[in-house]
Amino acid sequence: MLIAIDGPSASGKGTIARKLADHFKLPYLDTGLLYRWVALNLKQQNKAADDVASATKAAIHLRQHIKTISFDDPDLRSHAISQPSSQVAAMPEVRRELVELQQSFAGQAGGAVLDGRDIGTVIAPHAKIKLFITASAEKRAERRFKELQNKGETTTYDAVLTDLQARDARDETRTTAPSKIAADAVKLDTSDLNVDEAFQAALKIVNSQRNT
Repeated sequence: MLIAIDGPSASGKGTIARKLADHFKLPYLDTGLLYRWVALNLKQQNKAADDVASATKAAIHLRQHIKTISFDDPDLRSHAISQPSSQVAAMPEVRRELVELQQSFAGQAGGAVLDGRDIGTVIAPHAKIKLFITASAEKRAERRFKELQNKGETTTYDAVLTDLQARDARDETRTTAPSKIAADAVKLDTSDLNVDEAFQAALKIVNSQRNT
């Protein structure tokens, strides 16, 4: 049972993916964390986010040592790392190093749940169950702004909205694995749904796709 979930930042796809993984007792991978790890690695080395050679080297290290690497560092989910990770994710060299890692995770016996930007189109186009989770840019910015406030980060709603729109544009127009809905994915707009409503709607879609 392989569930491929795509969608833009702060659409709710991560929350839905985790809850589906818990519900079906499947391993879960937030693929965005891989690119965030590479971006954070560059920052810790005082390397620029557009340093392709250093980013590729970090991606190779991540692929080779994935079993010993922790993703618990709170900086991985910080607002400061969002744009750099989007820049890193646009690098064909980095994506090439991390594709096999993600496909291996998706190929586990029994299935898995993965969320990202290109799961249903590149990583697991063969997945029977595909969802594309979305929401309006304004609603997503509102959610992300509240999340950052709760973490104690200093920013503004307008800054978050601008950041999200810039990231959307970069993800949708990159030459390698652009963010887009797979032809056979079911779209779910969570703009007017709370967490439980969004999960129940996603669960209904998954069960429907399982039975087709």
